[in-house]
Amino acid sequence: MRSSDLPAVRALGLFRSMAEASFEDLVQAAYLQTFPAQLDLIAEGDPADFLYVVMEGCVELFAHANGRETTMAMVRPVNAFILAAVLKDAVYLMSARTAHKSRILLIPSENVREAFARDDAFARAIVVELANSYRTVVKEQKDLKLRTAVERLANRLLRYDAEQGAHGTVTLPHDKRTIASLIGMTPENLSRAFNTLKPYGVEVTGPTVTIADAAALAKLAQPNPLIDDETS
Repeated sequence: MRSSDLPAVRALGLFRSMAEASFEDLVQAAYLQTFPAQLDLIAEGDPADFLYVVMEGCVELFAHANGRETTMAMVRPVNAFILAAVLKDAVYLMSARTAHKSRILLIPSENVREAFARDDAFARAIVVELANSYRTVVKEQKDLKLRTAVERLANRLLRYDAEQGAHGTVTLPHDKRTIASLIGMTPENLSRAFNTLKPYGVEVTGPTVTIADAAALAKLAQPNPLIDDETS
């Protein structure tokens, strides 16, 4: 791993408070690799051999059942996956593939568990990381179970707009198939939902979405910080 990558890894909340010796041991056991787009990294049901840290690019977490596939999450820099399986020495519950060309740090699971056992600060950081992940899952469940498909899409567009500067023009960060899967819809239902949002000032041209009346869209969406605030 390049020395220039160390500050970015060290800044990740998971590793920020580690003792220097523990951190050095961990990164010395790891290796950094560049993967092309659409490459399968892990498969659900396989043993969790590594903790993965996305340094550049984007990774899609997805799952299969009964002939169906769904996107579970998109992981961007600098974030780790899949921590719970690594700590439990269990199998992966999700698969992962690169959405774009990506540079990923692979840390052997055994080394992560050893650091967890001997470095109290690292152990506390892991507890916080898992707590944040749990809260994210609860919010996603509330979004799916308490909102209609149109409301979910409206809130997602408002979130993207806020992330991109609240200028009323959103560049969709993923293709429409992926966005549909993230919010629990089929691509066909996503198209119908976009049409439903037209009276609320939403226009779609390829990957660009124009929000002409954010107030009207927010009135429909009724954003709730207990669902939509990703920082709490």
